[in-house]
Amino acid sequence: MLDNLPRGTICIEDIEMGMCRHLVKVITDADIELFAQVSTDHNPVHLDDDYARDTIFEGRIAHGMLTAGLISAVIGEQLPGHGTVYLGQTLKFLAPVRPGDRVHAEVRVVDIEPARRRVMLDCHCAVNGKKVLVGEATVMAPSRKFD
Repeated sequence: MLDNLPRGTICIEDIEMGMCRHLVKVITDADIELFAQVSTDHNPVHLDDDYARDTIFEGRIAHGMLTAGLISAVIGEQLPGHGTVYLGQTLKFLAPVRPGDRVHAEVRVVDIEPARRRVMLDCHCAVNGKKVLVGEATVMAPSRKFD
């Protein structure tokens, strides 16, 4: 048995259909600037107020993958948690996220393959109750048993 699993990690043996976890984060200017540095995506729609005002968004927006990263945070920290291996992710961006927006990121278990340690998760992010991102993730959950 693995005795070193972090507190809060949910092993495949304990995952149930419908389990759900979430986080809430306010997206700041600093988040956007740091994401631009890390990703090397310096598109001015994210960083330049004057430029962004003249786009279809009529103002600056966060990188879509910054928002998607909140889904990754829920998966990697909560459900299943530490030791999870990401296998795939689909994403559809429905609306922009702006600096100052409070994003609610949520994942819900929709299918489980215990023998393969696979978990399928419905994922979404919302701002003020409106979904801004939807998708599905497939992950390999940690196990209390050795492989």
